[in-house]
Amino acid sequence: MKQRSSSATRINGPARSHGGRATRPPGREVQATAWLFRHPGFVLAPLLGLGLTLTLGAFGAGLGIAALVAVVLVWWRVHPATFDRFAAPRLRACWRRWTVYRGRRWSRLMADTGLTREHRHTGEHLVPRVLWVRSSSATIDTVYVRMVRGQDVAYWQERASVLWEALIAHRVAITRHRPGVVAIVIEWELPFTRVIPAPDIPDQADDVDLRAVEIGDNEHGQPFTASVIDGHRLVAGRTGSGKGSILWGTLRSLGPCLRDGVARVWMVDLKGGVETEQGAPLFHRYATTMTQALDMLTEFRDAMRDRQDWMRDHNIRRCTPSVETPVELLVIDEMAMLTAYGDRTAVRDALRLLAEIMTQGRASLFSVQGYLQEPSKDVLDVRELFTQRIALAVTAASHVDMVLGDGARERGALADEIPGDERHAGIGFVIDHGSRLPVRFRAAYVTDDDIAELVARCAPPVAEVIELASDRGAA
Repeated sequence: MKQRSSSATRINGPARSHGGRATRPPGREVQATAWLFRHPGFVLAPLLGLGLTLTLGAFGAGLGIAALVAVVLVWWRVHPATFDRFAAPRLRACWRRWTVYRGRRWSRLMADTGLTREHRHTGEHLVPRVLWVRSSSATIDTVYVRMVRGQDVAYWQERASVLWEALIAHRVAITRHRPGVVAIVIEWELPFTRVIPAPDIPDQADDVDLRAVEIGDNEHGQPFTASVIDGHRLVAGRTGSGKGSILWGTLRSLGPCLRDGVARVWMVDLKGGVETEQGAPLFHRYATTMTQALDMLTEFRDAMRDRQDWMRDHNIRRCTPSVETPVELLVIDEMAMLTAYGDRTAVRDALRLLAEIMTQGRASLFSVQGYLQEPSKDVLDVRELFTQRIALAVTAASHVDMVLGDGARERGALADEIPGDERHAGIGFVIDHGSRLPVRFRAAYVTDDDIAELVARCAPPVAEVIELASDRGAA
């Protein structure tokens, strides 16, 4: 029997080689030096303390450090808003970086969740390395981790549920940050512990930013805003999920624009107007039947064409919101009644009109906002034309990706797991356009009294609700 060639790799040898390459790991002193370069605070902090001691003496250095701590504590107690905005995120990130996401605890977590690897040549145990941590709120951490070679984002996303159970967290979302680095969003607990009151009505139209209309709060404790002029909005959620709060919250934030004619609402409510009748004085046009809705869509489309002709005549590429060229906002409550559940001919006409409006209306300030429960393609054939999408509590996991895009649920948008009780109404997800991560928000709760206040303060001087011929004849 022939002996094996002497060039074969020794499996159990102390120092193996492969293709002439060294396979021993760097020396411990080299690893320690590299670690100090990555964490200069461990060198700078002692040097700073030594410098203070040499300059001020031991008593003076201790007094200076105590004064610094006192200033931070006073700032925390006296002005929480600025402290929470500027200091708290950095202090939290530093604390959690060294107490949660480092050392043996991190290594054991990675090993227990199957995210470590063994180097196939050296046998070295490879652990994903935490690069930095951001902690924008008390309940949310974003941890940026360099993956070990041979892993990808899909590999990590498959283990997201195991990771959040191991962390005992509320949820975990994972997405690609840059080549070789993933961003892990860890939500330690539900960030919304109280109902958010209705947004204040601005005093003047100039106070309204039409690209950032306030609707509620996001999970980072900041105002949740959305544009009404840079595209079309789709809001999906089951009954009781809080769609009405988004609708009326948007109108409250637009209040003076409605009053002054800078924005006009064309409302379609095919549930008979039960949920929108209270705000009828705010609407430029109002439809509660399929016939009225088709007539309104036709009028809306024709108004868009007229403005496009005017823009062409005046060589204007994009309108600016004003009384002369107001924002025309078509709001459709329970959109499925218009796009799926009505007479086939009427549905086909409605879809044709909507497609024309949504593909051409942006520059001329004609915008559509649709609210519905079931977001499948069969129910809403023009779903892909909505550029701004909001997912409240939905009834099926597949609905999340239908609304927010492929992979949204894998990245942490667990809208199907939002409880259906009143305590969680208005909670939902949007996709951050910069990071592509899901962001959780809660819409402000708008009561009947809040709607009545909006009507009293912001109804246009002359109500322009149209009574269509069919209704006049019936009267």
